[in-house]
Amino acid sequence: MASAYVFTLQPTFTQGLILGQASILFLLFLVLKYLFFDTDPDRPYRKASYPPKVELASSEEDLTAARVDFSDLDTRREEESSEWLNVFLQQVLEAYRVKLRNGLTGTEGDEIARQRVEEFANKMRPAGLLDYIKVHSVDLGSSAPRLSRARVRRELSLGSDPEIDYDMSYMDTASISISTSVLFNYPFPSFARLPVSLTISLSLFASSVRLTPPHPNSPHPTITFTLPAPHSDFTLDIKTTSLMGSRAKLEDVPKVHELIQHQIRRVIMEKGTWKVVLPGLASVSEVKEDVRMEHKLAEEAFN
Repeated sequence: MASAYVFTLQPTFTQGLILGQASILFLLFLVLKYLFFDTDPDRPYRKASYPPKVELASSEEDLTAARVDFSDLDTRREEESSEWLNVFLQQVLEAYRVKLRNGLTGTEGDEIARQRVEEFANKMRPAGLLDYIKVHSVDLGSSAPRLSRARVRRELSLGSDPEIDYDMSYMDTASISISTSVLFNYPFPSFARLPVSLTISLSLFASSVRLTPPHPNSPHPTITFTLPAPHSDFTLDIKTTSLMGSRAKLEDVPKVHELIQHQIRRVIMEKGTWKVVLPGLASVSEVKEDVRMEHKLAEEAFN
């Protein structure tokens, strides 16, 4: 009759195998219980005392990006790459150029763009000061503004909204050639008119730009572009050729160049804030009402 005992005073191979497996299971139980599991339900929660391992890249730019501290995003933060945004802007402007030309190329597209610019110019002209504006040619350009040196400006301790400042430069061949007449209404209406022909072309526009993302708690969230950024100036370099007079011609009068440049600068300073409406979160009419109320409150505070 075979023995019913597993263990004997002289260990066998089967006894050693069972003892080894039991030892491994017992050690595994101890490791899990005392190293990973928390058996005290009253013990307060504690954060890990060691930081997660971060694989740093070899290049200096990647090392800088890996060391970003989101609790101190201010003007001293390392500059971020804006190349992806430059590609985006190039495509946006190219889409507008194609749209203005009605998708046509060559002289047909040029003529459609000229007509649309002429229509817009006469819609905006001061009727009592200028006669009908004739647009002779328009060059929509081929380049786009380039952004660089992105800087996040935010102090989380103050609870302020994040803002992103960029340096922008724009060099292109954009130009327009027009002719009109300056109206003199004294001593009586249409007393005289001074024919003027102008060609205005852009050489350089450089400025800082501030982008303000939408605030989550705003009733009508928008993305705001401010040009130039607050408390900063901009560079405007344009070339103008002018011809004034009917019989006696005045050519390239410096005062005309100064006047045109001053007016362009004034419009940029007054109209240099754009709000982009986010689909599904606000309507254009709602945002216009918000802007109107902001201007009203600003005027009341100023007065």
